[in-house]
Amino acid sequence: MRAIERSSNAVVLRKSEPEVTIFHTDLTIAGDIAAIAGIALALGLGLLIGVQRGWTLRREPAGSRFAGIRTFGLLGLAGGVAGALRSIEPGVAIILVAAAAMLVLMGYAQAAWRGGPVSGTASLAGLLTLGCGFLASSQHERLATIVAVIMTFVLALRSQLHGWIERLSEVEVRAIARFALISLAILPLLPDRAFGPYGAWNPQQLWMVVVLVSGFSFAGYMASKRLGASRGTLATAAAGAMVSSTAVTAALATRLRDPAENGPILMAGITVASVIMLARVLVLVGVLAPFALPALAVLVAPAMLVSALATVWLLRAAARLPSRSSQEVPVRNPFNLAPALGLMALVMVLSLASRWVLDRFGDAGLATILALSGMVDVDSAIITMGGLPKGVLEGPTAGLVLATPVMLNTLVKAGATISLAGRQRGSSAALSLIASVAASMLMLPAVL
Repeated sequence: MRAIERSSNAVVLRKSEPEVTIFHTDLTIAGDIAAIAGIALALGLGLLIGVQRGWTLRREPAGSRFAGIRTFGLLGLAGGVAGALRSIEPGVAIILVAAAAMLVLMGYAQAAWRGGPVSGTASLAGLLTLGCGFLASSQHERLATIVAVIMTFVLALRSQLHGWIERLSEVEVRAIARFALISLAILPLLPDRAFGPYGAWNPQQLWMVVVLVSGFSFAGYMASKRLGASRGTLATAAAGAMVSSTAVTAALATRLRDPAENGPILMAGITVASVIMLARVLVLVGVLAPFALPALAVLVAPAMLVSALATVWLLRAAARLPSRSSQEVPVRNPFNLAPALGLMALVMVLSLASRWVLDRFGDAGLATILALSGMVDVDSAIITMGGLPKGVLEGPTAGLVLATPVMLNTLVKAGATISLAGRQRGSSAALSLIASVAASMLMLPAVL
């Protein structure tokens, strides 16, 4: 039996040897194919970047260009070959990358030595192309592709970016730096944990309030400045509503008092601001309190629809009247952090009050607190809701709680419109706001 077993084992061993050899051969072929595919991707990414660079420099005199499509393609290829050699001959890979990078730097130095115009863009693009090629053949194909495509896109926006820079004022440059400071430098450094009584204050979430308000303000300011009065009251009102729909409504209502103004177009601006506000509410709730979004959307969507239909009707009425208005809707200065910090302080107070009310009186007291705060600023109610502990409120209840300040804020704007514009015109302008609230109330049975 042992002899038979030995002989049978020998047969098995003899039969298994070719299988092992074939298996290793398959692995080798698969590895070669993967390496070739990575190198091919590296070459393709280099050619992609080279197309943009070659087209941009196509009118330059022969011999004055640092690199064209062929050079960038070869830089990507060099990076790809180095990436493929990394696991086989790391020393050779390092020498190849260093030599290619040295050639790029020598090209930059030669251009500077000639005394002509020197741009670091081409040299930096060459180094990044080399790096993308290395990543492409180092099992980081997706990252290499993303970096190369983004780099090509940024390079292709040269004229637009330069034109945008030329149109920036000193105030706007300071605003960009300030927003970068509060969002990219300060925010990540703040602790993301509860502090204070009832654990009501989270420093990172509280500072996010400043970032959100400043971001909305900055976007609204830039849109308003770029569109301007030439695009009409509607465009400016829509941009201003990104900052404060209440401020836009008050400004338009004040102008509506003047009989010389185009009443329907100003009323349409008020309804557009309402639509933008309601859409912004849904976006903020989706980001900060997503559990309340389904129920809130059921109540808010009808109000948006009514305001949109009112806008269409008013625009048709405005088309029959000559517009003599060229004023822009005033928008708050987005570079003043005082409103954002004030809102953060309000959120701190409301967060503490909401925790205390929840502890003492339950959901009904919380709804009252949020409703009263939302009459002045809807965002504070949403941010307060987003900061509550998970599971405190169910989705339908949370949606109802948030819908209350939204609708009350709309009614406040309707009252302000009547007060500022006068009874005759103000009542007509406020009618669409009141109708939007009524449409939302009709959907209450679907949520309850």
